[in-house]
Amino acid sequence: MTEENKKMIDERLKDRKQNISDDMFIGFNENGEEKTFYKLLEFDSTETGKHYLAYTDNEKDENGNLKAYGSVVIADGNYMKLEPITSEKEWKVIETALRVLQDELKGKDDEKK
Repeated sequence: MTEENKKMIDERLKDRKQNISDDMFIGFNENGEEKTFYKLLEFDSTETGKHYLAYTDNEKDENGNLKAYGSVVIADGNYMKLEPITSEKEWKVIETALRVLQDELKGKDDEKK
């Protein structure tokens, strides 16, 4: 990421940083449009040697399920670049991690009842 890109990001987010919690981040699409995302899971995979982030924008699909996305995280100081997942193996790593998280959350809900 260039210094120019970092300055542009900092400028666009300077008034919003105080409203962003640790489990949220602002992302930009190819057109420079910003969107708030919520971290579901962030982890390193020993299987692939990469760092992953599963996240959502809290939108739901046609079946009422929360839409979730996954990316490879490339750290650059205080900034992160999200790269697309390019292999079926990597998608399986993300899906397995999300399934484990979902099972853990379901178990906690069952304990509360």
